[in-house]
Amino acid sequence: MDPRVIAALLDWQAELGADEWIGDGPVDRFALAEAARAAPVVAARPRPAAEPPPEPAKVDPVAEARQLAAQASSLDHLAELQSGFAHCELKKGARNFVFCDGRAGARVMIVGEAPGADEDRQGKPFVGRAGQLLDRMLAAIGLDRHAPDMERAVYITNVLPWRPPGNRDPEPAEIAMMQPFVRRHIELAAPDLLVLVGNHSCQALLGQRGITKLRGRWTETAGRPALPMLHPAYLLRNPYAKRDSWADLLSLQDRLRGR
Repeated sequence: MDPRVIAALLDWQAELGADEWIGDGPVDRFALAEAARAAPVVAARPRPAAEPPPEPAKVDPVAEARQLAAQASSLDHLAELQSGFAHCELKKGARNFVFCDGRAGARVMIVGEAPGADEDRQGKPFVGRAGQLLDRMLAAIGLDRHAPDMERAVYITNVLPWRPPGNRDPEPAEIAMMQPFVRRHIELAAPDLLVLVGNHSCQALLGQRGITKLRGRWTETAGRPALPMLHPAYLLRNPYAKRDSWADLLSLQDRLRGR
């Protein structure tokens, strides 16, 4: 090609704005676009699924309760271990940990169900209306939770140490978690006789319910004679049942006298 023609073409391209050399040859952009449309579509390779995070180790609250309770070397140590037990949701809504009242080492140990509002406020079992009735019932056969004489003294606890919200019934899982602590409590307090007050204490220590049928019938649990009795709260609602409870108290008195 005539060099003068080439120079003229370059000047023309410079006037159009093409002032920089990029490739060795011209590029047909229209042909490239057409080729891209005609090319087969290749599916993108899926990304490998992320591995799920490892599941947290499952905790058996009952097994942990057994392990903790077995470590308790004294009643104070048991109270410390039980109050720190992390798997019972009841403690989050309770004001106080309710462990015991009365005289440890007394011949009679009473096991109730769970704290109520008064017990939650004071941190002691059986201090509300039902507890006051229980005190009068015990006094009728010469027993007193605060008696200096260990022959007349009484020791009191509950299956649950925390108040269920709204005074609802304890749930089976809650009873199962607290049962090892209750059994160790009995071992450390070492009473001669047990009085199981109400349905839920019988469920925890006898594996049975139906207190109106169980009451007054001596049985055995935790290696000791045990007497199921109606709960004083039931007697407040059903005064006619006090006659049955009086018969049970006399039976307890006879057992303490060796009859």
